[in-house]
Amino acid sequence: MAPRAKRKTNRRILSTVRRCLSSDALKENFRRSPGDFTRHRKMPFKKVVLFMLSLSRRSLQLELTGFVRSFADGVRNVTGSAFNQSRRRVDPHVFKELMRVMNQEFYTDNDERVKRWEGLRLLATDGSIFNLPHTKELHRRYGGTSNQHGNRTVQARCSVLYDVLNNMVLDGVLSPWAVGERELATQHLPCCHADDLMIYDRGYPSYALMLGVRERGAHFLIRCTHKFNQQVIDFVASEHTSKAVEMGAGKNTAHGRGPQRKDRINVRMVKVVLDSGEVETLLTSLLDEARYPTAVFKDLYGKRWGVERFYNTIKNIARVEHFTGHTDVVIQQDFHCALFMCNLHALLIDEVQDQLPDTQPERKLTYKINSNVSFGYMKKEVLRILSARDDERSMRDLSDLFLSATVPIRPGRSFPRDREKYRTRNKPVYLTNSKPAL
Repeated sequence: MAPRAKRKTNRRILSTVRRCLSSDALKENFRRSPGDFTRHRKMPFKKVVLFMLSLSRRSLQLELTGFVRSFADGVRNVTGSAFNQSRRRVDPHVFKELMRVMNQEFYTDNDERVKRWEGLRLLATDGSIFNLPHTKELHRRYGGTSNQHGNRTVQARCSVLYDVLNNMVLDGVLSPWAVGERELATQHLPCCHADDLMIYDRGYPSYALMLGVRERGAHFLIRCTHKFNQQVIDFVASEHTSKAVEMGAGKNTAHGRGPQRKDRINVRMVKVVLDSGEVETLLTSLLDEARYPTAVFKDLYGKRWGVERFYNTIKNIARVEHFTGHTDVVIQQDFHCALFMCNLHALLIDEVQDQLPDTQPERKLTYKINSNVSFGYMKKEVLRILSARDDERSMRDLSDLFLSATVPIRPGRSFPRDREKYRTRNKPVYLTNSKPAL
């Protein structure tokens, strides 16, 4: 008899997160100094973390007053200055740890719920630029760009490792602007495993990255330029649609010199014809043409678009670039906090989305949860969800709110890419029919 597939509920997953959040170990590991949070204060470690998770975007004092009065501990008010002093004592990686705990619980013994393609997780890596407050500290830390008039913009480079089928961030980093996307992609490799397929855009192909993925036991699918190397040039000029070769490092690269210069990895080159007629060239370690025919790669590579949608969520819905401070610690706190909240949002939506066909069977189009509105609902309930107060009722009420905020999925819709739209860097950027929920 085959083993029964396992499925975890959100309540079970979040109970693990709550235990972690309430543990002394979390405070011990992520306070920035052994003397921090040792005295009894109005804002102890857990409260400070919970308040940052509420994604404050309004007046700090207004948000703080409403937050502290939601607890039945007699505290009626906390000044913004007191909170800012407390948050400086919190290591930003506390949110990375909470995200790791939540992800581990989601991906472990949860086969019925975790979506895969041919038994593989589909993980896409992509980068983006974040605009930061213009301060000397942040400019020294992150760098940036300047225009012909000498006006400088402080910017950081973000990179994430993203599960495009389950809409979960596995790893994220915010680094100086000058650090390249390929270098950041290698920092994500410890998070990938043997049952993963790593998907990269054409800015990433390199022998070193492909070798790094294979050394982890994972597979890769990478779009490359038609002139990536001589093997690709010959393949593009041929009539082949798929061809397996042994590929080595370029002679001017680190792997192309020394004793490893003769090393080779097996790579399959694949041609994909887009709807526009343009031909893309993909490199992959999925060599078995019987199991992975050429026809599957167009749709498979197209799933990478999920990571692009994630950047819309974190920038325009979670509004991460509306940073709540002007120091490096605050920037990193806001960034990792937003990653955690995006994962929490994806987790909550995933469970509720399955209920939509049953609740609205008469509709002709397929509907989905409205991401912007549901994110706003989640923000209002996050304190109750993560502090274990009336948990069952909170989850039920939030599900009802999600189900009341739906939008139709209109197949075949497309929009021309406007590369000039962010040139002025006016923030925030909103569509005419969309207003922020936070």
